[in-house]
Order: sequence, then structure tokens, then C-alpha cells
Amino acid sequence: MENGNKTPEIVNIGIVERLNKSERDSQVAIAKQYPREISTFKKKATEMATFDEATAAECFYSVPRSGTRIEGPSVRLAEIVVSAWGNIRAQARVVDIDETHITAEGVAWDLETNSAISMSVQRRITDKNGKRYSADMITVTGAAACAIAFRNAIFKIVPRVYVRPVYEAARRVAVGDASTLGQRRAQWITAAGKFGVGPDQICAALGRGEIEDLTLDDLSDIAGRLTAIKEGETTAETAFAALATETEDAPKEGRRPFGKKAKA
Repeated sequence: MENGNKTPEIVNIGIVERLNKSERDSQVAIAKQYPREISTFKKKATEMATFDEATAAECFYSVPRSGTRIEGPSVRLAEIVVSAWGNIRAQARVVDIDETHITAEGVAWDLETNSAISMSVQRRITDKNGKRYSADMITVTGAAACAIAFRNAIFKIVPRVYVRPVYEAARRVAVGDASTLGQRRAQWITAAGKFGVGPDQICAALGRGEIEDLTLDDLSDIAGRLTAIKEGETTAETAFAALATETEDAPKEGRRPFGKKAKA
């Protein structure tokens, strides 16, 4: 939770704790009276995730690490899933700030199953020289940590088996197929350029000789890395580091492989 442009405010009251027993029982009872339909969820979530190419591309992230990549559903897809899933409450808040790190907690409560889960994410608030970030930068870092904690909580409470088809549909729309490969290559090279990432840097990061060697899976990787940059998972420099000099910058909290891992 942010306090204007100041350092994020630490909040200690969660969703479930904030409600008294009668309120909790009432919400659970209503959810059970009007249960979700999985078929409706799948239809609504897929329609939103594949609404257009731009939306689809924001539904997954990719982070390179140790010659492979870790990928999964993004913050944007978590927002879509919450909207379509129904009978769920979720929030994220900053729970701790010390001299070097900020910690956020995401909480999700499925009212139908009456199950809740919380996930914590920690982010560094010092630069490489150990200097503490400014108040504005701490606010930005806290917002990114909250978004990722929210994402992690949602994908712990909503079963992966229901999310995966939506996730895969979004990837297909974002990347296209063999018939559009040339056009999509150009689109993603342009998109990466907006983050200061050039064609040579992309090829070095993906282990390709030239742009024409980029495959559909590579385009998915590029799209996912750009999403990771937008969501504060990593930086452009780290996301597109050459394979031989790749560094591990993105934190590991809540990380898990979701789709396929690329070969080194």
C-alpha cells in the first residue's frame, strides 16, 4: 500500500483478519450459493487474455537463468484470472522495510473453498554500491514487489490446470505461427528496441547467429523477457545479457517453471 509519493506504508491487517466472523461466514455462504462454473471461467479468461496481441503478450514472463529460462503467467494474467474466477478476494501490501530490502505480501482467499494463502516477495532497495534508494525509487520497488506477490498468491490459490490453457492461448496469439514468423520477428525486434535492446543483443542473449534464425519459441522468450522488465522482475541489461555473461538479478521468490524450458 502506497502513501502518495512517499515511502510505502507498512500495513499489518490482512483480508481475512479485517473481517469479523459473521462477515466471513456471510461471504463464504454467498459464494457457495452462487458457485463458479469452470467452463465460464475458461471462456471469459481466454477471451480477455487473447483480446489482442498486446494483451496476450503481457500474460506471460520469461527470465533467463543459468543457460535456461524460467517462465510463467504474469501479473496481467493474474488480474484476468481473478476477474474471471469469481468468488475470490485478493490483495497485496508492503509488510516490512529495512535498510536494504522491502518485503511485500500477497494474499488470496477463495470464498468457495474457504481457503486462503499468502506469498511474500522481497526486493533489494540498495544499488550495486550499497547506497539506499531514494524515497521515490523505494515506492516504485514496493509497487513491483506487491504486484509480484499478488501474482504468486493468485497462482497458488487457482489450480494450475485451469490456468494453463489460458496461458498457452495467450502465448499463441502473442507469437503467431509459421505463416507470420517474419512479420512477428520485426514486431518484437521493434518492441525490444523501445527498451534499448538492439538486434545484436537479442541474438547474443538467445544464442542465435542473426535475426532470421529466431524461431517462434524465441519470439515467445523475447515477449516474456519484455514483460518481466515491465513488471520489475529484472532489467533490460540482465534480461538480454549474452549467454556467456548472464547474471542472476531476478529474485527467486515464488518462482516456478510453468511452460517449457528452452535448451541452453
